[in-house]
Amino acid sequence: MSECADLLFELGTEELPPTALKRLSEALTNEFTTGLNRVGLTHGEVTPFATPRRLGLLIRACALQQPDRETERRGPALQAAFDKAGNPTNAAKGFAKSCGTEVDQLFRINTDKGEWLAYRLIETGKSAAELLPEIAETALNRLPIPKRMRWGASEALFVRPVHWLLFLHGEAVVPCTILDAQADRYTYGHRFHHPNAIAIERPMEYREKLQNEGVVIAHFEQRMEKIREQVETTAAALKGRAEIDPELLSEVTALVEWPVPIAASFEEEYLQVPQEALILTMKKNQKYFHLVDAQNQLLNHFITIANIVSPTPDVIREGNERVIRPRLSDAMFFWQQDGKRRLESHQESLKSVVFQLKLGTLYDKSERVSKLAALIAAEIGGDEQLAARAALLSRCDLMTHMVGEFPELQGIMGRYQARRDGEQEELAKSMEEFYMPRFSGDHLARTRTGIAISIADRLDTLVGIFGIGQKPTGDKDP
Repeated sequence: MSECADLLFELGTEELPPTALKRLSEALTNEFTTGLNRVGLTHGEVTPFATPRRLGLLIRACALQQPDRETERRGPALQAAFDKAGNPTNAAKGFAKSCGTEVDQLFRINTDKGEWLAYRLIETGKSAAELLPEIAETALNRLPIPKRMRWGASEALFVRPVHWLLFLHGEAVVPCTILDAQADRYTYGHRFHHPNAIAIERPMEYREKLQNEGVVIAHFEQRMEKIREQVETTAAALKGRAEIDPELLSEVTALVEWPVPIAASFEEEYLQVPQEALILTMKKNQKYFHLVDAQNQLLNHFITIANIVSPTPDVIREGNERVIRPRLSDAMFFWQQDGKRRLESHQESLKSVVFQLKLGTLYDKSERVSKLAALIAAEIGGDEQLAARAALLSRCDLMTHMVGEFPELQGIMGRYQARRDGEQEELAKSMEEFYMPRFSGDHLARTRTGIAISIADRLDTLVGIFGIGQKPTGDKDP
């Protein structure tokens, strides 16, 4: 077995795109290990690191050198290699010369096509130090980056400007320059808590040293679990429960190197607004974690994750409360404005929204679906008139201020608006069920009215699209 040593690679950058960080880290791990395997450098466990300002890998027991490779070259057939007197012909001499040897160093091999001259060549493996720079550069070039940028006077291209390169194999620096950064043994800590260089003598000390000295939790999953624990603990202290969305948790993890939870609140009057709208604006616009009570009702508290241990956390809290207030005010304004009109009053507006050029407007589609939904309701034991009316109202919330601002709330706002209009509860529920299922594994409609209008709408779409010769080409079309 060849000698080996731990390998550490870290590329230090400006803040990387948070929604792409985990994908970039996974791709780097895959491409780097593929490169090692391609050249025959054996290795052990691979640990990826990813923060807003770095992408890294710790690779255990990486070989210091490629294994020697034995190759066999086949030369001329034996009958062509020697004359009748047994002397080597020009063919044999030429083959030996091309192999850098003499004819008497060649050997014979038997095949089903006869006997041949051959030569066995032992190719000495290259050192890892020769191979690693190209492996790293190739891995970085193959990362899924839609648009790369240049910085300063550099001709290098990457997703963000590169500031440092840490590259160790054992205790030795791998000599190279990648993306205009010269390899060294230094990493850098937290931008505010420890902006200075930190020398790494051995790869295995990187993670602990960066955390203890640099105030950076470099491991993505470790940082994510810490944030989860912080949010849950803070929520419990506020007598609430945090509903942690996995995508939000991943994005917040990609935004910070040293997470610190900050609890904040907003005025209770905003709780008059449908909680889905408040949750969406907190989550989507501000990256906040919302809290609910034992009945899953929204509380007027939220948790933000700071990237700094501040001596004045109240300043951070007040700043976040100040930022969220206008967004919540907008949501309340939209909700109040929508309340001035009944859901059915938006039906005429659907005439201006084209569903498909040959299939008419959303108004036309609603009329067709209404008739079909009534027929389906009759077959499944539902209320025909209720299903017909629900189908006519099903798309009216698309014309409200709230859905105009938050398209993700289509159907949900229809349910709230229908209740506010005094419609039957089954009809109100069907406004949201109309869109179910939205994806594989989603909830299904449960009311008969919801089932009827959901099936009717999909049937109308399928028959219409195929009827005009526009066959679907993907899972979202249409």
